[in-house]
Amino acid sequence: MGNTTKPNVIVFFTDQQRWDTTGVHGNPLELTPTFDWMAAEGTHLFHSFTCQPVCGPARSCLQTGMYATQTGCYRNGIPLPPDCPTLAHHFRNAGYRTGYIGKWHLAADEPVPAEQRGGYERWLAANLLEFSSDAYDTVVYDEQGDEVKLPGYRVDALTDAAIRFVDEHRAQPFFLFLSLLEPHHQNHTDSYPAPQGYESRYAGRWTPPDLAELGGTAARHLGGYYGMVKRIDEALGRLFDALRSLGLLQDTVVLFTSDHGCHFKTRNNEYKRSCHDSSIRVPTALYGSRFTGGARIKEMVSLIDLPPTLLDAAGIPVPADMQGRSALDLIDGGKAGWPEEAFVQISESQVARAIRTARYKYCVEARSRDPWRDSGADVYEEAQLYDLHADPYELDNLIGLETYAHAADDLRQRLLRRMAEAGEPPAEIVPAPRRNTRRVRQTDIEPLRAAMKTAPEK
Repeated sequence: MGNTTKPNVIVFFTDQQRWDTTGVHGNPLELTPTFDWMAAEGTHLFHSFTCQPVCGPARSCLQTGMYATQTGCYRNGIPLPPDCPTLAHHFRNAGYRTGYIGKWHLAADEPVPAEQRGGYERWLAANLLEFSSDAYDTVVYDEQGDEVKLPGYRVDALTDAAIRFVDEHRAQPFFLFLSLLEPHHQNHTDSYPAPQGYESRYAGRWTPPDLAELGGTAARHLGGYYGMVKRIDEALGRLFDALRSLGLLQDTVVLFTSDHGCHFKTRNNEYKRSCHDSSIRVPTALYGSRFTGGARIKEMVSLIDLPPTLLDAAGIPVPADMQGRSALDLIDGGKAGWPEEAFVQISESQVARAIRTARYKYCVEARSRDPWRDSGADVYEEAQLYDLHADPYELDNLIGLETYAHAADDLRQRLLRRMAEAGEPPAEIVPAPRRNTRRVRQTDIEPLRAAMKTAPEK
């Protein structure tokens, strides 16, 4: 049966995956039967959001349990400080063997030197996997910094390596972080290269309503994107099969989540870095140990809550500097005091802050600040307000509308409180000019920020 005193922990991490690629969130294409099973039989975090819709910053949050402005990793290209404790450090200190496979995106060098690996022991990864590899050319680096070329489609190649790690460490408690690149685009071709034959299965079939309305690159890219998601789910199924065959299924906590979503160039001139659910909402579920039983959690859960959740599940004390909360509290019925909103910091496209509640999306922007150089600001202006009950696809920006003034006033104070709780310095939010007209289209109200023309795409 393997280790029974401490549950093994595996993070199955995807890149740029929208929540509505999954069947449990309404996708009709049957892309994710394994994830759907995991959500139904395990614990489904139904309202799950990133706290930073950019690759590197989101990863810093998940590794440390701290907001990106606290670690300093508020944009891509800033390495994780070497003295910053990560999940790997906490699990190692508790007697776990640790391993990292796939995309890292928190270092300054490639290959990633040992001191920039966040404390992980076993290492088979690349800092920028989107540049070191291609769909059928998976190149990563081992503990010695030597290049390793793995056979197969990239999702399969990395999952195979993860299964080997599990098999090798089945007799001892382990913490494994498997970080896929898919369904992120391939940067040098600006395309979504699915496995051979998969793109044609899904091209021209189902388009989410926000993309159907706003267009972007969805018509060109959704077939490949969905094909990637399908292969990811098949790989997740193979990982679960490996756990079954080794007798580790109930002794292993598996977390599935993603760093951010994808809006296919509908909200700005790239794929993420916006406050919209298409950028910030991600599919998240856990299975194994205390997470088995079919719980569906409807509260707002952030990426920042997942590190304390994993430590709590393993019986490891949650450090005081972690800024999220363990979702085990929600499973155990301890909902009192749980935040009613998810808090989001946005960089690179804009210096912005947002909250997402059950009903509203509210976003403010520091238009005078440089989104690449400035991590925050002392003055923000209201930029976006969506009533998600009336407009779930965020097509009508209500900011400044007189009939929503009371909601905006409340959301402004809630956002300022969340900014302070995240450790940000005091700031002011300037209300939007009031207007009496009914609604303004999101695509009409704000031009693309000039800063996006210079922000590097990572």
